Amino acid sequence: MSRRQALVWTSTAQLAAGVAGQLIAVRDQRSFDIALLGRRGEPEDVVRDSWLTGTGLSAPIFMLVTQAVATIRLATAPSPLATRTLGVMGAVMACGYLVEREFRSAFSPGGLEPDVTPVAAAGFALAVAMARSGLPALAPGPRSTHR
Repeated sequence: MSRRQALVWTSTAQLAAGVAGQLIAVRDQRSFDIALLGRRGEPEDVVRDSWLTGTGLSAPIFMLVTQAVATIRLATAPSPLATRTLGVMGAVMACGYLVEREFRSAFSPGGLEPDVTPVAAAGFALAVAMARSGLPALAPGPRSTHR
């Protein structure tokens, strides 16, 4: 499997985890809560916030749509722009998971939930894999010494 195909499959799986996170968050009213930035959504606003701010378990819908478009583009033909876009999105989403209270709670002793923890774990791991595959400086293998 080529690196491009691997990124397409990784992004597709991460997108599925993101959509699952959206659905769980809307169902359970899990709003975003980013204490690091002092920003917190309200449970009754989770549907509205999911479009631009995201939820406690997923990136905002506009990012998921962007990810879907870049993934489709990359699946049809090689595209340095789509590759970089997915790499940057993976890095941003991985950081987003780490600062989100719902994500951290999903791995605490009292927070393990059979429908939330696997979605959060998969979303984060796949976002990291997207970053590694889409950003050449993070990808494994020989590095260029050219400046």
